[in-house]
Amino acid sequence: MANKLAYLLCGIFFGFTLSRSGASEYNYIHYLFTGEDLKLALLIATAIITAAIGMQVLKLLGNRDMRGGKIMIQRKPLNNYTAVGGSLFGIGWAISGACPGTVLAQLGEGKILGFCTMLGLLCGTFLYALMAEKNPEL
Repeated sequence: MANKLAYLLCGIFFGFTLSRSGASEYNYIHYLFTGEDLKLALLIATAIITAAIGMQVLKLLGNRDMRGGKIMIQRKPLNNYTAVGGSLFGIGWAISGACPGTVLAQLGEGKILGFCTMLGLLCGTFLYALMAEKNPEL
């Protein structure tokens, strides 16, 4: 139970950070894609560097979780589906002004359009699951 509470608190902190940084603002994301303001690109680069450091720490610790279980990190193959999926993700992000993390922050802020984006995420996930059942290469 304590672990679940810790995860909940981390999620709340993450959402708060996204909201306070402005990453859940449509205009902030729009400015990133138009090149008018690259502050969000710097924020994303900081997140990538932090994640890379975290992955190296995990490797040094033997890829173990908090209970000591082995964490299996497998590379997914790069194929045409990856390019199509990445393109759809980018288009959806540019149109909606939200990625999966920021849509939750938008919902927490009471933004109605965040709900529409969440429906799109759920529909896209459902379609992917249907396609993955028929094509194990996904």
